[in-house]
Amino acid sequence: MEILFNLEGMDKGFLYDESMRMLRTNLQFSGSNIKVVLFTSSIQGEGKSETSFQLAMSLAQIDKKILYIDADMRKSVLTTRYQIKESVEGLSQFLSGMNTADIIYTTNIQNLDVVFAGPYAPNPAELLYEPRLDEFIKAQREAYDYIIIDTPPLTNIVDAAIIGRCVDGAVIVVKSSTVSQRMVKKVKDQLEKVNCRILGAVLNGLEMKKSSYHYKYYGDYYSYKK
Repeated sequence: MEILFNLEGMDKGFLYDESMRMLRTNLQFSGSNIKVVLFTSSIQGEGKSETSFQLAMSLAQIDKKILYIDADMRKSVLTTRYQIKESVEGLSQFLSGMNTADIIYTTNIQNLDVVFAGPYAPNPAELLYEPRLDEFIKAQREAYDYIIIDTPPLTNIVDAAIIGRCVDGAVIVVKSSTVSQRMVKKVKDQLEKVNCRILGAVLNGLEMKKSSYHYKYYGDYYSYKK
């Protein structure tokens, strides 16, 4: 079954697209051994879900085979944001053993497949410790160029750190003027404790005035720092 994502009104313009291309390029230059990447943030509302999904679409546009995994089993926004009408099963059902069938869905976005979070699970951290997750991601490495995983914020929830054992690196999304340096450092430290490589940070929502610089960014701005 093909899942239809409603992308109407999602066009943010040239500058946003150019920023996504920059993020895409930096990810590619992280190395050929970087295939599975998780996205997290300090708190809700920093834009990690939108950034990770937009990156997945950007990679798909250059003919990369992409699997996007919504691993936020606590507060997923994917089905509502993109107005998914179809009934889907997801990661929570798979990890709990309720669904042993294929949970990967093709989409109307060429080269992009999706795993949905599934219904709210009361014990997501325990589910993420299951060997099923390791086995699933290991199997998909052979089928996809990149696997992008959206995870919950890491300040008060350990889910992203648990998933960190399965990935090649992590990207931290930081919304400008929203969180402190101390909070971001706490996220970084938690990921490093599980030996998860930090690939970089995405600075989101930074207002920049026009200047004589080659790219005149304003509004939503994304920068990737290794």
